[in-house]
Amino acid sequence: MAIIMDGNGRWAKQHGLERVEGHMNGVRGVREALTGASEIGVGQLTLYAFSTENWNRPSAEVNALMDLLVRTVVNELDELHENSVRLNAIGDLDSLPPGCRSTLEDAMRRTAGNTRITLTLALSYSARWELVRAARSIGEAVRDGKLDPAAIDEHTVEDHLATRGMPDPELLIRTSGEQRISNFLLWQIAYAELWFTPVLWPDFRREHLFQAVLDFQNRERRFGLISEQVTPA
Repeated sequence: MAIIMDGNGRWAKQHGLERVEGHMNGVRGVREALTGASEIGVGQLTLYAFSTENWNRPSAEVNALMDLLVRTVVNELDELHENSVRLNAIGDLDSLPPGCRSTLEDAMRRTAGNTRITLTLALSYSARWELVRAARSIGEAVRDGKLDPAAIDEHTVEDHLATRGMPDPELLIRTSGEQRISNFLLWQIAYAELWFTPVLWPDFRREHLFQAVLDFQNRERRFGLISEQVTPA
């Protein structure tokens, strides 16, 4: 399962608050989504936390978001352990402030042995960045004689993505009423079911996640086949 957490700024505006306070209140949405996903046996939850495009936002907001990330990771670490949550991250992590990256990497090391659910944060991530990076890596392997161009297939590409070793999400949720992918996991969601809700991220609760899952369970996933092939009479 993957979630595009959208609507923090609009939530803050509706409540007469600064944008950063919307992000702060969005932390509850993360807790609710993680708890709900864990309760129903979801093994992988990926959250779009900060895109490469987000670096273009006002510096005060970016700095506040980085500070919020560090404080949240530190404050939630014990609870992550108690609930056997493994923390992971994908994206251009080298672009994060050194202190932020160090805190994140330390938390990932300390939770590496947890097995109930993996929480992956997409930070300084975009699908185009990921695909360009994969293409460059594959090109270098071909140049160095380590890879035959004729042997390149889907598995080759997958092995060079930031999500290598992770299962593709079956369900993608986006909050706030927007109905677009916003440069998130473009390769991985090729056959994912999409679920959109007008609920702003700070108001997102387990009940909304359960609603999305119930809707997902009632969909027919054909993967290019016809109904009779998927559910023979």
